[in-house]
Amino acid sequence: MAITEMFFWWYSRGWQVFISKARTSLTSITDFFSMSSLVRTLFKPYRQISAETASSSASLDLKFHMFLDRLVSRFIGFLSRLILLLAGTLIIIVGGIASLILIILWPIIPMLPIIGIILSIVGLAI
Repeated sequence: MAITEMFFWWYSRGWQVFISKARTSLTSITDFFSMSSLVRTLFKPYRQISAETASSSASLDLKFHMFLDRLVSRFIGFLSRLILLLAGTLIIIVGGIASLILIILWPIIPMLPIIGIILSIVGLAI
């Protein structure tokens, strides 16, 4: 009776639960990397500790120095966010492919012990 209930759960509700958890996992990866925030702030300056705006009465040399500070800060911010976006995208793709493979293999998993016994009787070694 318990084996019958296990198979019934596995091929009905269990499959739905697994797909839901796979979707939640991919969503949490997207949230962990804050992909939407990274895309929205891709060209924003990085931290800007010393990159202030110059007043209108500042010298040309000071204005140019501050301009370079802001430019470097934007470049560093762009590179760091781009690397995080690429890493997050790669992890989402790998996670999606792994989830898809597991969803496809889900119906076969309960039969693996039986398949293993049959293969060992036949003499096939992997």
